[in-house]
Amino acid sequence: MKSIRFDAGFYSSKSILVALSLLAVAVVSSTLKADKRGEQLYRNCTICHGPDGQGIPLQLAPALTALSEKYIVEQLKKYKAGIRGAHAEDTAGLRMLPMAQTMITEDDMQAVASYIVSLGSSPVEPTLEGGDPVKGQATYATCLACHGPDGRGNDLLNAPSLVNQHDWYHLAQLKKFKSGVRGSNPQDITGAQMRPMSMLLADEQMMKDVVAYIKTLGN
Repeated sequence: MKSIRFDAGFYSSKSILVALSLLAVAVVSSTLKADKRGEQLYRNCTICHGPDGQGIPLQLAPALTALSEKYIVEQLKKYKAGIRGAHAEDTAGLRMLPMAQTMITEDDMQAVASYIVSLGSSPVEPTLEGGDPVKGQATYATCLACHGPDGRGNDLLNAPSLVNQHDWYHLAQLKKFKSGVRGSNPQDITGAQMRPMSMLLADEQMMKDVVAYIKTLGN
């Protein structure tokens, strides 16, 4: 009778491969579930931001797809906590308060953020008139430290990407920061960083100029 020799090394390697395969399947399954959850949650957002995440001007809703997952999650947290969008004069922000409540957990926020980013970003047509990008470039020098020379932002500094965003939205946010409609809540630490920067813009013309320059970035 032939003796049966067990190769411990073989079975050990095989066990490791099986374990790794099972882990890979679990990760893929978890990712698919998160993607499906994100898509499901985003359906509530399409009425304002559109199915492509490019925003709808008539709804005062910005494009979302150029923003990072981290930034989207942080803003959803702010809306849900009433840190952002609770000001009586923030019409568009007030509409976001109940929408943010549909995100029950942070995992929900992460899932919808991941789905939004997966839609892919593309340029949006400018609508504002009268802005001078040459003058705006000089003004944008104060924005470089956070938003970068390419306008793509920096998650470590909590600075969002500015590219592929509606120019009217940029102008509206600058006005909100300057007037205190946005960034004046004591709990809005990152928003408060923008308030003094907006104060450097003396009037709407300066705002239009810097927005016109931002529109030249990321092309």
